[in-house]
Amino acid sequence: MNKRIYEHLEIRDLKDMLEKTGKLYGDKKAYKIRKDDGYIYYTHKQVREMINALGTSLINMGLKGKRIAVIGNSRYEWEIAYLAVVCGTGIIVPLDKSLTDIELSNLIEKSQVEAIFCPDSYMETLEEFKHNGVGKLKHLISMDLQQHKNGVLSQKELIEEGFELIKNGDRSFLDAEIKPKQMSIMLFTSGTTSQPKVVALSHRNICANLMDISSVLDVNSEDVFLSVLPIHHVFECTVGFLFALYRGAMTVFCDGLKHITQNIKEHKVSIMACVPLIYEKILKLIKATWQREGKLEKLLEDEEKYKDLPIEERKKKFKEIHEMLGENVKLFISGAAALESSVESEYRLLGFNLVQGYGLTETSPVVAVGSNRYYKLGSIGKSLPSVKAKLVDVDSEEIGELVVKGPSIMLGYYNNPEANDEVFDDGWFHTGDLAKIDEEGYIFICGRKKSVIVLKNGKNIFPEEIENLVNRIEGVNESFIFGKQMTEDKNDLKINVKVVIDKERAKDVYKVETDEEIYNAIHSKIKDINKIMPTYKAIRGMIITEKPLIKTTTNKIKRKENLKIIEQENDIA
Repeated sequence: MNKRIYEHLEIRDLKDMLEKTGKLYGDKKAYKIRKDDGYIYYTHKQVREMINALGTSLINMGLKGKRIAVIGNSRYEWEIAYLAVVCGTGIIVPLDKSLTDIELSNLIEKSQVEAIFCPDSYMETLEEFKHNGVGKLKHLISMDLQQHKNGVLSQKELIEEGFELIKNGDRSFLDAEIKPKQMSIMLFTSGTTSQPKVVALSHRNICANLMDISSVLDVNSEDVFLSVLPIHHVFECTVGFLFALYRGAMTVFCDGLKHITQNIKEHKVSIMACVPLIYEKILKLIKATWQREGKLEKLLEDEEKYKDLPIEERKKKFKEIHEMLGENVKLFISGAAALESSVESEYRLLGFNLVQGYGLTETSPVVAVGSNRYYKLGSIGKSLPSVKAKLVDVDSEEIGELVVKGPSIMLGYYNNPEANDEVFDDGWFHTGDLAKIDEEGYIFICGRKKSVIVLKNGKNIFPEEIENLVNRIEGVNESFIFGKQMTEDKNDLKINVKVVIDKERAKDVYKVETDEEIYNAIHSKIKDINKIMPTYKAIRGMIITEKPLIKTTTNKIKRKENLKIIEQENDIA
């Protein structure tokens, strides 16, 4: 378990958080928003005033105690809406912006929301849902409209109306009582199964996580956060959006993945929470730039030369690389998927403080995170100060399922006692992830319990481990390890891989042209991987494609769906 390193502000609930931090950081900038050819800024005081005004209007509309959804790209209006609902109005239901119309209709029906905040791009679909009586949907609130129009409400106008209501003495939202241990947030699981479950979270869950994170990571009101990930996802929602407000920092929103390095430099970003894929792309960009300039060999030599220096000293030695990202980067946080150790090591060799965190929607989300003081390569760090972690069903290799307990663990799956019985045991939550914990308490994730491939000889194969090796091959974008029946014995599975390639990159790297030549080049690299692994882990078959794997919005591989596609293509006997 991590020890608390930094002082943190005690908060009872998110409303308490806004009130206390508003007094501390009111005059500091909370948002930097691109507008036409320039920027506009909102202070922490202005943000809290907008939240209070919008919440007052929502209660005035009769939405007290109701369920209200929010959907769309990451933007400050989304965050204002979220807090206006959860801090005194009702229950917030963040929805994935990538949902299909059918999925969106099903979740609106299942959650029984009565209002939804969204950009205008959703209006045609949602007006049809409302007209057809989907669920309890009554109110559509646009993040884009300046004024109410044709039955669609304007978020901006509701805020103005709320200011007037407060001015005239309406304190319904300002004085609203928060019950910290009751369900206030309904989150649908990422959709890796056909029937997403509803995770019920409380103010206490989120606030416990905010206080824990704040006590182990060096973040303050001078920092600038870059918001990149989908905001409905609890990793971005807690570690990006809510954590930035809690620490009095400023948030800027990414203009798109193509612009991420430019945004980091332009906005003098110091903190970013993102997925491994983004960090891999940034690293490849840095190396490609150095290679074009003929400096890559010198860079690699310097990494070896300065590897034993403290991280701050390495930052000075690689000043030119840090200048590519604006020199302000203080902390990169990787989460939502496993970070390859080689990528993690490379960043730290270059003087970037990249830490790996781990968590789930059900844990609000952070369970463990590394820090400058508590760090081991390949580890997700130690569990947070208020989170207990242990292993159960430990095997001969000291690998077991990670189970956790603490105030940030969800209330449960809403209206789903069977699912709760599956994951809770005497207050301990079963994460479904297999891990090792060393003698100092550092946790190393090995893979998902459900994705483990069990061979006939009883050996367990963790697909993620082999995928990390395959993904290092030049010209490979991503890979998917699966078990394939290669004899008449149904239990006799052999390890196979589906490799997603960048064809043009592969042609350039291996100086080849035809599909057969590309296959042979990649297959040769697979053979090299086989040489460094035990025989039972060797890859016995390979499929090559340019089509990306099916993934969740946080880039986790949907294993069942990808396996189904392989089966449909008759690649599995």
